Amino acid sequence: MNNKNKMRLKKIFKKIAVFLLNVFILFFVFLAGAYLAVENNVVKKVAEGEVVFLGKLSGKYQKYDGKLSQNIDFNLYWDTWDIIKESYVGKDALTDKQMFYGSLKGLVNSIDDPYSEFMDPKSTKEFEDDMSGSFEGIGAEIGIKDGTLTVIAPLDGTPAYNAGLMAGDKILEINSESTEDMSIDQAVSKIRGPKGSEVVLKIFRIGLEDFKDISITRDTIVIKSVSLEVLNDNIFLIKINAFNGDTDSLFSQFAKQAFDEKAKGVILDLRNNPGGYLESSVLVLGEWVSGQKALIERFSDEHETEYTAEGSNYLTNIPSVVLINYGSASASEIVAGALQDYGKATIVGEKSYGKGSVQMIKNMEDGSSVKITIAKWLTPLGQDINKEGINPDEEVELTFEDFEKDFDPQLEKALDLLK
Repeated sequence: MNNKNKMRLKKIFKKIAVFLLNVFILFFVFLAGAYLAVENNVVKKVAEGEVVFLGKLSGKYQKYDGKLSQNIDFNLYWDTWDIIKESYVGKDALTDKQMFYGSLKGLVNSIDDPYSEFMDPKSTKEFEDDMSGSFEGIGAEIGIKDGTLTVIAPLDGTPAYNAGLMAGDKILEINSESTEDMSIDQAVSKIRGPKGSEVVLKIFRIGLEDFKDISITRDTIVIKSVSLEVLNDNIFLIKINAFNGDTDSLFSQFAKQAFDEKAKGVILDLRNNPGGYLESSVLVLGEWVSGQKALIERFSDEHETEYTAEGSNYLTNIPSVVLINYGSASASEIVAGALQDYGKATIVGEKSYGKGSVQMIKNMEDGSSVKITIAKWLTPLGQDINKEGINPDEEVELTFEDFEKDFDPQLEKALDLLK
């Protein structure tokens, strides 16, 4: 074979070798990509199933993409987690779920809003039971006021009401345990308990010379949200205990009855009513001012939503009085404030609680939920009652002595006005 032919064969072999090398490289790249895709799917599956450990497995040193406006090192969270798991004296009794839910509660608490909270599945179920009107406990709504656990409203006929607990009472101890720095859900879990068991609350009340221990026997609390009593002179006393799921239909029924029976007056008793569903308050207002503005919602970006009252206007021409006190909050204040703005009712009693904010409940997949303040509400004329409350047109105090004597000066004043 001459040199020329040898050179030609070398060139051919060289081209074949380069071609085979390229094929091998492409095949290796394909295998590597397939392997990474499988690995990514594994990480994705782990993330879907074990969210609580996601930082440990796949993102401990990564930023929470797209959500942070500041430079935050999430290593601090996981380092704290590790310290607790490794060093806490009671670590054997801790569960990962307990720590995880606790951190979410702390996250929501960091916004320093007493009406926003994270609720684990147990607390969420209790909240839903409350709104349905059936639970075991003492029958009192509590909140944080000026940094202290405070009774917003004892509900009529419940163990709390019968034991003499009053709106505005400061709860200092629950069964001898201090309530300082205690969250609302922690307090609720300690106050609640099985029917027949007892809880002792140490309270402070303006007007009392010393602290007072109130012993309350728990019971099954079943509350119809609206009740009716027809008084002398055909005056209808309609009491709304809370704005729950059955409020709309019951109130509409009683309003129609007042209209059909030509009631000489209506007394709407909203005392010790802690609120409830905003939509229910709007429908109640519809029996006086259907078609008119019920309230204004103002959001963080200053945009506003107006709600229009819807109903049958059964009560629009019937003289009306609304009873309020410190235990009247939220949806109760929406109704009282609108009727006061429109001059449709005389407001009698004591200044209301002053909760002019709106909460949204966001349910999570595991049964937990987040209750978060999304807006504040204003009366139809633009009055912001948050932390201020609604001032009555006729201020009348109901003292503890009145309560013990079964005398109701606020109701008597309402009757006088209607007569």
